[in-house]
Amino acid sequence: MTTIPADVTVLAVVVVRDGQLPAGAAETVAEAGGAVLIAGSGAGKAADELDLARQVWLAEVPSAAPAALAATLAQALADVDMILLPASPDGRDLAPRLAVSLGRPLLAGAVRCTPGEVEVTRLDDRLSVRVEVDAPVVVTLRPGCRGVPEPAGGHKGAESPRVSALSLVAAAASRDAESVEVLQPEPGVVDLAEARRIVGGGAGLVPPGADGAAVMRLLADVGAALGASAGATRVVTDAGWMSYDRQIGTTGVSVTPELYIAFGISGAAQHVGGLGTPEHVVSVNTDPSCPMTAMSDLGIVADAPAVLAELARKLGAGHAG
Repeated sequence: MTTIPADVTVLAVVVVRDGQLPAGAAETVAEAGGAVLIAGSGAGKAADELDLARQVWLAEVPSAAPAALAATLAQALADVDMILLPASPDGRDLAPRLAVSLGRPLLAGAVRCTPGEVEVTRLDDRLSVRVEVDAPVVVTLRPGCRGVPEPAGGHKGAESPRVSALSLVAAAASRDAESVEVLQPEPGVVDLAEARRIVGGGAGLVPPGADGAAVMRLLADVGAALGASAGATRVVTDAGWMSYDRQIGTTGVSVTPELYIAFGISGAAQHVGGLGTPEHVVSVNTDPSCPMTAMSDLGIVADAPAVLAELARKLGAGHAG
């Protein structure tokens, strides 16, 4: 059996299915300093997508049954002081079982990790708790909180990681969870932190005297047609036009989507502070000089309500079709 070297004190553990990385995988690897164990089906394929990885161990296993996987991985992870997992569905399933197998505490929902301290949030992010770590621990890291720095050299493949196959002895679990079917979540209800596409609405999307809640429902319908989740600024949620779990910002949800389309959002610091590092940003705003347009890959200088209504008509979303 191959084990993780003793000099690796912090390690990311990422569970994959068919080579698909879960939300938060890259952030977790970055937080672990580039050391990662990838376990699941298609582990080698997933490793090719982790630009920040510098040391990679692959554990190709056909099933992600959490109890059996925890018992199997625990053998190789016993000497790693801090084990980080993304708080994805598989990560949240595996982490507590891994903590029990290793006989160590679990710190769930962290937003920052260092070898000596873990910061977690509680009470819907209204309370930040810094936990001193002086013993081995298992941690889950919330997706979208840390962002992903540029790879060394600024481009993919600048530094090839060291990749090793991990030889493990399978451990059978007497009782385990079994996946019957994996269903993709509806865009409108998926956790914003895990959304790959997001349409965001700001105060500029609601004309004076209009029904703000109805406008945001139309935004959500357009988002669903585009395979995107709907989010909003604090002004929108404070007005009651969208629920607080849809608020993007430093006092809301932190996100790092592949695509962010901002309708009528000026780009206040509180909102932009929760955006992380989206791959592509599109801004629809009448102000060509606003911060959101300035940071966008594509800035559409136009009336946001009119653009949304036309998009809804073209897509047959809401009552526009």
